[in-house]
Amino acid sequence: MMGKVKEVQAKMKEAQESLGNITTTGEAGAGMVVATVNGKKEVIDLKIDESLFTPEDKDMLKDLIIAAVNKAIADVEILAKEELKKSTEGIMPNIPGFDLSNML
Repeated sequence: MMGKVKEVQAKMKEAQESLGNITTTGEAGAGMVVATVNGKKEVIDLKIDESLFTPEDKDMLKDLIIAAVNKAIADVEILAKEELKKSTEGIMPNIPGFDLSNML
């Protein structure tokens, strides 16, 4: 039993380290703002259409950035759970309600 626990811990650590390699993007304003987030939920890139750099568009720009980042984070959470599931496949029994994804 302890061997399985150590094996799961090692796989979880490996999965957490690999999350930095998973990326996804979120768009807002028909692609005028694009945020790229990695599996560690870090924003690693932000592209903003230059036409939004006007004082009149300040509030809209803020809203578009927030929307793009939130979309990217939501998408990367799904990818991270899938990666974790693959990493622990065959090691952990399929117990309904037992979700290791909150350990990330």
